[in-house]
Amino acid sequence: SEKEQPAATTLHGVVLEVPVIDMSDPEEEKVVERIAEASRGWGIFQVVNHGIPDEVIRELQRVGKEFFELPQAEKEAVAKDPAGGSIEGYGTSLQKDVDGKRGWVDHLFHRIWPPSAVNYKFWPKNPSSYREANEEYAKKLLEVGDRLFRSLSIGLGLEAHELKEGAGGEDIIHLLKINYYPPCPRPDLALGVVAHTDMSAITILVPNEVQGLQVFKDEHWYDVKYIPNALIIHIGDQIEILSNGKYKSVYHRTTVDKE
Repeated sequence: SEKEQPAATTLHGVVLEVPVIDMSDPEEEKVVERIAEASRGWGIFQVVNHGIPDEVIRELQRVGKEFFELPQAEKEAVAKDPAGGSIEGYGTSLQKDVDGKRGWVDHLFHRIWPPSAVNYKFWPKNPSSYREANEEYAKKLLEVGDRLFRSLSIGLGLEAHELKEGAGGEDIIHLLKINYYPPCPRPDLALGVVAHTDMSAITILVPNEVQGLQVFKDEHWYDVKYIPNALIIHIGDQIEILSNGKYKSVYHRTTVDKE
């Protein structure tokens, strides 16, 4: 609708510089304070020196991109099973959401942790290094997630372990979602993903160099400025609820591109 079209609703010429937190800062208290502050006021922040090597992230992005560049029939080999009711698998663009809106996006969704929850049926066999790249990334990702949970917990005045336990402890499911936005002839009229908050506890977003993420703040939509090699952290609905609303889940959307 007109009131949601990015050309009409984006505050142009202003890029939102969301908080950037250096996780290698030796003063742990400072890191905790910054994470808690960003989660209260913004619901989104970027972390640098997070411990995931650049080459692990590059490899994750490479195999994901290669999967989406395969012929449609090969992608359909890991398609979602509508009858099975599972969220896992490949889904194509222009599926209507509950309000009848369509996002200009293809996606691949599957569990990556814990091993007991993983179903390799939904992991692409091509490219051949897809599984290795994802498992390597998952290992490193667990450490980042644990550290975020600890900081968020201490930031609420709780013991370091309490928030993670409240969210499911060692049984927490880690899902990987790759969003692929095909070139769009009218990016001024379309959105990749319509405005929403994430239903997760925490979303750890690996962006690429193409601008797309927008955040709603102070009654306006802003482009988010990416920092190279940073991870973008979204507070999700579950953390907002677990913190009794002290931390805010971020309202965001994705724009698309002609190229």
